[in-house]
Parts: sequence; structure tokens; C-alpha cells
Amino acid sequence: MTLQRKYGRDVVDAVIIGAGAAGGVLAKELSEAGMRVVVLEAGPFRDPQHDFASDELSMKSLGWEDTRIVDGADPLQMGHNNSGRGVGGGTAHFTGVFLRFHESDFRTRTVDGVGEDWPIGYADLERFYTKVEKEIAVSGPKHFPWGSYHGPYPYPEREPLSPNAYMFMNGCEKLGYRYSVPPLAILSAPFDGRPPCINRGFCNQGCMPNAKFSTLIVHIPKAIRAGAEVLADCMVTRIRTDASGKATGVEFVHNGQTYVQNARIVIVSAYAVETPRLLLHSADSRFPDGLANSSGWVGKAIMTHSSHDVYAKFDQEIRLYKGTPVLATTQDFYETDPARGFARGYTLHAHGTRPVEFASGIAHSEQGPIWGQRLRDIVLDYNLYGRVTMVGEVLPSERNRVTLSDEKDANGMPRAKVTFSLGDNDRKLIEHAVGTMSSILRAAGGTIEFVVPDTAHLMGGCRMGNDPETSVANSYGQTHDVPNLFVCDASLFVTSGGGNPTNTVMALASRTAEYIIDRAKRMEL
Repeated sequence: MTLQRKYGRDVVDAVIIGAGAAGGVLAKELSEAGMRVVVLEAGPFRDPQHDFASDELSMKSLGWEDTRIVDGADPLQMGHNNSGRGVGGGTAHFTGVFLRFHESDFRTRTVDGVGEDWPIGYADLERFYTKVEKEIAVSGPKHFPWGSYHGPYPYPEREPLSPNAYMFMNGCEKLGYRYSVPPLAILSAPFDGRPPCINRGFCNQGCMPNAKFSTLIVHIPKAIRAGAEVLADCMVTRIRTDASGKATGVEFVHNGQTYVQNARIVIVSAYAVETPRLLLHSADSRFPDGLANSSGWVGKAIMTHSSHDVYAKFDQEIRLYKGTPVLATTQDFYETDPARGFARGYTLHAHGTRPVEFASGIAHSEQGPIWGQRLRDIVLDYNLYGRVTMVGEVLPSERNRVTLSDEKDANGMPRAKVTFSLGDNDRKLIEHAVGTMSSILRAAGGTIEFVVPDTAHLMGGCRMGNDPETSVANSYGQTHDVPNLFVCDASLFVTSGGGNPTNTVMALASRTAEYIIDRAKRMEL
């Protein structure tokens, strides 16, 4: 790509940093409202039919592979499992699980005495959940047993299910646990020129047929048709401010050259590591500790989801590669039960896996390192294994944070240092979930072979709140310190919840877009 026009002279209404779940929604909504929008994305603009492949190794490039420094008692594995790079961001390679948060997720301090309350509740997001689900034709069960919304979803549930899903349902039924097909951002019938899912099974490697939603194929094309300009391979390195302290635009690097894009509104949707990193690096004489950081909370209280896997071996073939990865779930352990000895809870998924992920996972299992001939012999029985994985709530802690390291990248920007340690409550929750997963697999006839520690999804680092002294932005993502600077992505999360976060990220983005459009019309931004 060659940048033709002279950036810096042209002032647009909004510049959006990042074209993922939140950035894609914002780009579409703002541009369709008549605003002039430029979207800057650090990664490439891919064509699913030409750039995606049924290849686990090559498609790791869909994740953010730039070096990050990790630290803490439980340093996170960074990359494909918890971030995206390229237009579409993580939506290009997520499983498509599209859960809503529960009402209690927004009030954990009030309800359970842990974490912090959000400045909004479920009711504030309900119509945006509905809007997003309708817009992408979420496929869901006739009745979803948990949370505040039980259906119906815009499209019927996916069929047929995978052998791993049926195994999971069998185990749950024997133990008296409720189960369901999850709501999925994957088509069960044609919609908007896209075909239904054919159970190719490589959702985490990018959906070539476009049956699975991503902002790459839904929101970004609509934004472009409405006049938005999307510039790929453009790494934003600094947010610029003027003497009054307002944001004036951004600096970004493309092909080794630095450009400036001026804008009336700057929106950072770069996700839970890159958003704090950019705000911290944009420090200047007026904001010596970083932009929007008078509270000191930029980068603090990052959260992941605990995501241990349990593998069991069966006498009959399961074939974990068959079908969409997640086709059965239970949230029977989502809410706090004092009898368990810990607060909050988790979701369990019957989760398929491809052979490379299977081999790399068991090689690092809690049963000890496995390699060589033993690993080869185990992998030869790959078709006999079933898998259940967890999405466990991790409580926020100030100690878990993103800071700037002394090491710099090719653009001269300090690399992010991600410090993370599990808390006592987090460990108790994981232990309980592993026990539950093991019991389900055993009830279904399997023999437990491997428990694989893992994490997934990143949230927090720029949490929302009503108090400028203990938060970075208000509930719309408008930063307390810089009124025309917004944060809109999972870094706004106050707590992590115990379910997949993409639906909530997009609902927040839709709500923020409505707020910006309204304020812009009234000349209040």
C-alpha cells in the first residue's frame, strides 16, 4: 500500500486505532452517521479466500506476534490465543462463541464482595446486545438456560453437532448438569450474501467461506462503503495533544516512514495490551505519566480468563477436528456458590482442537513435559481423545498490569511489559473447574490423561468508572482527562466475567458510537 494523500493537513472527524471487534463496529456506525473516519490498523488487510488456510502453523500470523515482555508469578503466553493482528483483529480467528454477560458480572462487589462494580449494568447494554446479534445473525438454541436472555436468537442453532459435543452432553446429562448449544456468530443459514457453515472446523485459523462473522467481512466493508478510509499496516506510535490538552490526532508508521493523521476525536481500540501501551508512550509535558492517566490506572488491573483444558481418552473415536470447535456448553457453575469456597464462576465448553494444538498442549501438561517417542505415540491416538475447556473468571488486581519496558521495537516504541499473577480465589476456581471437567469426561466414559494450563482473552488496563481518581474513562469510554480521547475495547472491562467477551466488547462499542454521534451532532466534542 502506498499512502497517497498528505496526512497531517487533512482533519477528519474521528481516527480509530485498531480494526478489531470494537474498532470495526465504531468505524461502521460513525461513518454511516456521516462522520469522516480514518481507521489505522497495525496488521494487514487480508482476503479470506486467498490469505486464510487450513493450516495451524501459518495461521498463527492472525495473532499479535510482536515481542512482549512477560513477568509475574504466572506469566502469560502471548499471541494467537489472546490477541489479533490485522483488519478484523481477534474476530478473524475466534471460535465464534457469542455469550452475553450476566447481570451479576456488572455488580461483583455488591453481590459477592469481590472485584469492583461497573458504572453500568446489564440493562444498559441489553439493546446493544440485541442489535449486534441481529446485525450478524447469531445462531443460537431455542432456549438458553442461563443469564438474563434466553432467546430466541436471530438464527436457529447450528446442526449437526460434533462427536465431542455429544460426548460432553452425555457426561453432563449423567451428572445432572444442564447443557446447551452456545450462541455462535456462525451462520446456520445464508445471510447477507454469506453462506452457512459447512463444518470446515478451522475457525481459529480464519473462516475461508465467510460463514463465521468477523469485522473484516461485515463491519469494515460497510464502513468503507459509507466513506471510511481503512489503512492497514500502519502502526500508531503516539497520540498528539495541543496546548489545551485536547487530542489532535496520531502519529503512525507505514513502511518505515512516519505520518500524522489529524482528527477531532481520537478513539483507541487497540486491545488490552496495546491500548495502555500507546497511552503510556504518548506522555508529554502536560501528561508526564501518560495520556488519560491522572488516576494512575492506565495499564492496571489487566485480566485474562483461566482456560485449562482437560483431555480424556475414549475407547471409541471422538475426532476432535470435526466441526465448529465449540458446539456444547454449560454455565451451571457461572454464579457464586459459597459452598465451593471461592467467589464467582466459569463456563465450560466442549472444545475441539486441531492436531498441532493438541500436541503442543499435552507436551506442556501438568503431567510433566512430554516429547520424543512418547509424544509421537500419544498423538497417534489423537482421534480417541475428547476435550473440555473452561472460561474462568479472574478477579482484577492492581498488581496485574501493562507497563513500558526498557527494550524498544523497530519503531523506537518501548515494548509492552505484561505482569500477571493468579490470586488465591483464581486458583481455587481453576481447581474446581478442572474437577468438574474431569467428572464430565469420566461420566461420558473417558479416562483422564492430561490437564493443560492455559489462559485466553485479555481485558482491563483502562477500566471505566464514575470516579476519575480510580478509573481511566467513563462508561462510554470517554477519558476523564482528555474529553475528545476515547478508549473503546476490552481494556474498559472492570471485571472479566466467566464467559467469552466478544459480544460485550461489540455491545460497548455500539453504545459508545451512539454517544459520540449524539455529542458530535450537539457540537459537544
